[in-house]
Amino acid sequence: MKVTLSALDTHESSFTPLVVIELAQDVKEETKEWLKNRIITKKKDGGAQLSFRPLLNKYEKETLENQNLYLVGASKIRLLLGAEAVGLVKECSDNTMRAFTYGTRHSFKDFDDDNDDFLSMAERQFIIKHELENLRARDEKMIPGYPQAKLYPGKSLLRRLLTSGIVVQVFPLHDNEALKKLEDTWYTRFTLKFQPIDRIRGYFGETIALYFGFLEYFTFALIPMAIIGLPYYLFAWEDYDKYVIFASFNLIWSTVILEVWKRGCASMTYRWGTLVMKRKFEEPRPGYHGVLGINPVTGREEPLYPSYKRQLRIYLVSLPFVCLCLYFSLFVMMIYFDMEAWALGLHEDSGSEWTSILLYVPSIIYAIVIEIMNRLYRYAAEFLTSWENHRLESAYQNHLILKVLVFNFLNCFASLFYIAFVLRDMKLLRQSLATLLITSQILNQIVESLLPYWLQKKHHVRVKKKVEALKADIDATLYEQVVLEKEMGTYLGTFDDYLELFLQFGYVSLFSCVYPLAAAFAVLNNLTEVNSDALKMCRVLKRPFSEPSASIGVWQLAFETMSVISVVTNCALIGMSPQVNALFPESKTDLILIVVAVEHMLLALKFILAFAIPDKPRHIQMKLARLEFESLEALKQQQMKLTAENLKEECREGGKEKAP
Repeated sequence: MKVTLSALDTHESSFTPLVVIELAQDVKEETKEWLKNRIITKKKDGGAQLSFRPLLNKYEKETLENQNLYLVGASKIRLLLGAEAVGLVKECSDNTMRAFTYGTRHSFKDFDDDNDDFLSMAERQFIIKHELENLRARDEKMIPGYPQAKLYPGKSLLRRLLTSGIVVQVFPLHDNEALKKLEDTWYTRFTLKFQPIDRIRGYFGETIALYFGFLEYFTFALIPMAIIGLPYYLFAWEDYDKYVIFASFNLIWSTVILEVWKRGCASMTYRWGTLVMKRKFEEPRPGYHGVLGINPVTGREEPLYPSYKRQLRIYLVSLPFVCLCLYFSLFVMMIYFDMEAWALGLHEDSGSEWTSILLYVPSIIYAIVIEIMNRLYRYAAEFLTSWENHRLESAYQNHLILKVLVFNFLNCFASLFYIAFVLRDMKLLRQSLATLLITSQILNQIVESLLPYWLQKKHHVRVKKKVEALKADIDATLYEQVVLEKEMGTYLGTFDDYLELFLQFGYVSLFSCVYPLAAAFAVLNNLTEVNSDALKMCRVLKRPFSEPSASIGVWQLAFETMSVISVVTNCALIGMSPQVNALFPESKTDLILIVVAVEHMLLALKFILAFAIPDKPRHIQMKLARLEFESLEALKQQQMKLTAENLKEECREGGKEKAP
């Protein structure tokens, strides 16, 4: 029997605050009252049936700032029913993974009516977010007090409140005690050890745990490349025949590590339950707009926007803009080469120690300019992708990633390809690759972690002084925490983190036969990156909402594409070496044909390896097959039961007709 919210009392007078809602300072009282009622009202009456209270009481509001901060939580029963609604998958007592249901809660491992830790805090906050986002307009035509904020049946109230500026932000609170325990096992002690991935998942959710898991795995996977590459540093750089074995190993390595990662990822996400979590029907993204109409799939009223208009925006505006940005990137690249020529000429004329140092200055300046251009382009790409008006968040993300990857790839690697295949200056290629790699890593560490951490520490001191000066009898600890966290920066997702690893993978794999030390520098950077990213997540940025994930998504394809491109570039570089050219003094056609044949053989080997290594371990495949079989059997039993009931009903009706 399915348990419903209306059948249970899910109200609690006191609750643990999980989520903070910040309203604009000038929000009208009727709007606040309406929002409160919609949040606490029962589900059957169109509410979220959550707990809701202001951070400050009436007396405290008269003496303190930040009057429009509200705390949201839920009772234990409400959270368990919410877990069923979002389709969370938990481990059963028989060690199988199944979708949680409230009616069968006692069959799940570690569940107890007195145990409040069955759901992690990240899962509880995800449930709260889901319920808030699914608060939908019923018969309201507008938000009370704001006639310009139009509503229609089925519209997400939270999304309308955010886009109208009535709600400033919604964010989950940190659990300071749990955070301290996580920090102690994660990054506070600078020792070489595995990260507590399961604890990270319990606190931040699967998406962020997968990123840190991939960062750790990628760093360990780079170590063999770094160890093998170091001895090559002792050889003469121009002897490219010595690098054939290294380049071949690199190509096989890049395939194997990506395939092995997929297997490890499947094992992790099965253990977490997200691998077998059923996908929900995607709702329109917050910024999507159009003329109101009926969705032919859901039958609900929602904005509709013609696809041909979106395509016109993509091909007539976005595509030309991206091409213009790519042209500008190439123009900047040519300025860099002019600077290189000027520095080289100056060094040849004087030959001093000062001018030898000056040779690295153009590459350093160019690396800084590349980082600035990448960040500026990212803002433009986000604006354009939003303007294209994609209905689904997944479509928006795919178009954004495509725009950013194309520009970043050209912006970061175009100069290296130009040096390698046009100028054919291998000494300059090594120098440029080393400078770009090291400079970009240092800049990322400063911009992403050190600078925000310093600013956050200064803000923390100001908030501390303000709280200590208060005379009001309030929960100063909670007040300080909320005020401090609301001013923290917002974590914008794992996009930039994966992009940084993607570009690093390109530096390591594309020109491995020219600069084997790239892997060693990448390992050193990633060892500090783990700690700086952990510091950023725990102390610099707001806690992000948990998001269930079963893989690293489109980034897996991006890394695999980069590994294919690396086969072509390394084969071409080896084919251009003087030693290989000396083997074919008379016919360059034979050399080209042999290089192309070798390149095709290596690509074939990559695809054979990718096919031969299963994406999921055998035991995971068996468990998934078992779950699918049981689901089909349950569906069959349900259909047979329904058919039997229909037959009984028909028999009873037939008996009544025959009776006199």
